[in-house]
Amino acid sequence: MTGLYFEEFKVGMIFNHSLHRTITEADNVFFTTMTHNPSALHLDAEYMKKSQYGRPLVNSCLTLSMMVGISIGDTTLRTTIANLGWDNVRFPKPLFHGDTIRVQTEVIGVRESRSKPDRGVVTFIHRCFNQHDEEVASCQRLALMLKKPAATK
Repeated sequence: MTGLYFEEFKVGMIFNHSLHRTITEADNVFFTTMTHNPSALHLDAEYMKKSQYGRPLVNSCLTLSMMVGISIGDTTLRTTIANLGWDNVRFPKPLFHGDTIRVQTEVIGVRESRSKPDRGVVTFIHRCFNQHDEEVASCQRLALMLKKPAATK
């Protein structure tokens, strides 16, 4: 599997990624402790019983990572040089252990590199939805993408 080259992206393209993922308690605890986040929001079920949510929340950084990760196979696998940044990261609804996510990606910008003729910049909006089709996360991502090698054009 490989992603698309810069020239293959067009503004308005939408990818509905076929990979879905159920977030487990183990995913959340492992990610949260691995990243040294001691927040009771993610790790303390008894504390969270008294919260407005009644149970632990999935770490938003895990949500962001999975949202972008799920998109890679269809878009940028082996064709990206670097991520240039994430903007407008939003989490309008929480995720909980046992929720299943799906991701949609929209291309909102493409431009040639100003300094390197073998690459370009693609701007994506990633949107993540739970099993109830509620949007739980979104972000805008800038990716520095390879152009097609001369032999394959």
